[in-house]
Amino acid sequence: MYGRSWDQNDWVIKEFPTKEKLDKLFPNRPVYLKRIDGHAAVANQKALDIAGVTKDSKILGGEIEVKNGKLTGILVDNAMTLVEKHIPEIEDKMAIQYFSELQKECFSYGLTSLHDCGITERTLDRLEKAQSQGQLQMKIFALMEDNPDYYDRWIKKGRYTNKNITVGGFKVYSDGALGSRGASLRHDYSDKKDWRGFLLSDRTHFENLARKLKNSDLQMCTHAIGDSANRTILQIYGDVLGAKNDRRWRIEHAQIVDKNDFDLFGKYSIIPSVQPTHATSDMYWAEDRLGKDRLKYSYAYEDLLKQNGWLPLGTDFPVEEINPLKTFYSAVARKDSKHYPEDGFQKENALTREQAIRGMTIWAAKAAFQENEIGSLEPGKSADFIIVDQDLMTVPEVKILDTKVLETYSNGKKVF
Repeated sequence: MYGRSWDQNDWVIKEFPTKEKLDKLFPNRPVYLKRIDGHAAVANQKALDIAGVTKDSKILGGEIEVKNGKLTGILVDNAMTLVEKHIPEIEDKMAIQYFSELQKECFSYGLTSLHDCGITERTLDRLEKAQSQGQLQMKIFALMEDNPDYYDRWIKKGRYTNKNITVGGFKVYSDGALGSRGASLRHDYSDKKDWRGFLLSDRTHFENLARKLKNSDLQMCTHAIGDSANRTILQIYGDVLGAKNDRRWRIEHAQIVDKNDFDLFGKYSIIPSVQPTHATSDMYWAEDRLGKDRLKYSYAYEDLLKQNGWLPLGTDFPVEEINPLKTFYSAVARKDSKHYPEDGFQKENALTREQAIRGMTIWAAKAAFQENEIGSLEPGKSADFIIVDQDLMTVPEVKILDTKVLETYSNGKKVF
């Protein structure tokens, strides 16, 4: 049994769950439940037994939680792969059906294209099959997963396009997430003494991949949450790329950045790709993890925008909700759907409405080298646009989330 989306930060007792109840309810059936951020999971004993996980198991870049000499069932980051490799993949027919259903939901929210970060070759094959069968019309910019078996093949192949599907690089993970305390910090977590998180691979892994990709036309897009992870990836990118360039290598999230490192984004033309709803989801507990000083330089979207003069924005679903209006609202108001906090969370890093719209459209397209094809309504580009019931540029801030998508068009064709 597989599921996802629990978050201990939403509970009265803000601690990781254990496998105890799952063992009682499902003694003979494997159960594996991912945390909302995808960087931690709880597995019952049956699942751990199938995977051969014991209290003495170890893995680089991950944590197998043990308390009082016993497994709790909690697996963080790379430790999750120990169980996940035993989970059977769904059939192609079902996958294509899911693509079709998700596409309908995307169109209903006004999304006409998306970036799918870290896919397998099998997933790419399924996407292309769905497209060839007429069941997938969305534009998809895909990044391949960090798989050594893919490197030489895709570097030789280079940037690849099949109608609405483009593969433009690799998605890499440098650390985990703040909510599961896997983000790699330069100093201890404020709420966990002697714990700084960890990198998911040795530094040499990221250096070697960066050097491999340097002479290709593929982008390197690396997940980095903690200030230590961001510094590490910024330094590696800088060493490989040198000064100003137009490679558009990205750091995904760039959530916690040391105050002395912001200028490296501009110095080396590194693109921070951010998701504004992370700020308004994490604001309830981020200070507990980081303390006031580090929090000041976290989710700093206006500061990041200044580095290169543009900033791509996304939703990061399924970690956050799919609705891009929440992305827009979080970016400009720095509030969540409860309209909290009243004065906005670190409002000095809010974006203007124009910046937010650009971040979700033309700057997002630019982050994938697609600004000449999509992202704005201009002659020669795809006619991708939506019709809404109120003007997002002038509607009172408190009513932004009341906006309704009336119609969605892709390539000039009405799809919703």
